[in-house]
Amino acid sequence: MGPQSSRNAAYLIALLLPAALMAAVLVAQYGFGLPPCEMCWWQRYGHIAGIVLALGAWGLRGRGNGSAGDPLVVLAASAIAVSGLIGAFHAGVEYHWWQGFTTCSSSRLGGGDPLAAIMNAPLIRCDVAAWTLFGVSLAGYNFLVSLPGAALIVALLGRARGATPQGHLA
Repeated sequence: MGPQSSRNAAYLIALLLPAALMAAVLVAQYGFGLPPCEMCWWQRYGHIAGIVLALGAWGLRGRGNGSAGDPLVVLAASAIAVSGLIGAFHAGVEYHWWQGFTTCSSSRLGGGDPLAAIMNAPLIRCDVAAWTLFGVSLAGYNFLVSLPGAALIVALLGRARGATPQGHLA
C-alpha cells in the first residue's frame, strides 16, 4: 500500500469507525429500547468528537501535499481511543471488577408535569449491562473495536508520513 493509499485509508477509518459505532448504539437505543446510562453517554461524546474531527480532516485533505488534515485525523483517533478506554472502564464496572465513581442514573424529561416525568423516568444503572453477546457488553465491544481501530488509524497515517522522499515528514 502506497503512502496516499495509507493516508486515504486512515482518513476513511477515522470517519467510518465512530460513525458505525454511533449508528449501532442509536439502533440499540431507539430500535431495541436500550437507553444509555451516564457512562454510555461519555463514550458517545468521544465518537461524536471523532466524527467531527474526521469530517474536518476530509475538508482539509486537498490542500498542500494532501496531508493538511493529518493532525485532525490524529485527534480523531485520540477521541476514538478515549471512548474505547471509557468503554473498558465501563465494562469493568458492569462486570463488578471495580466500582464506578458516579451515581450513574439517567432521566428523560418530556413535556407535561416535570415532577411526574422525574418520578416515572427509568433509572439506568451503569453497573448492569443492558445487553451482552458472548458475555461481552456494548461497552466491552466499544473497547474491543475502538482501541485497535484508533491504533490502525495512527499506524496507517504513520506509514503515509514515513514514506515521503528522503525520509522527511510530510
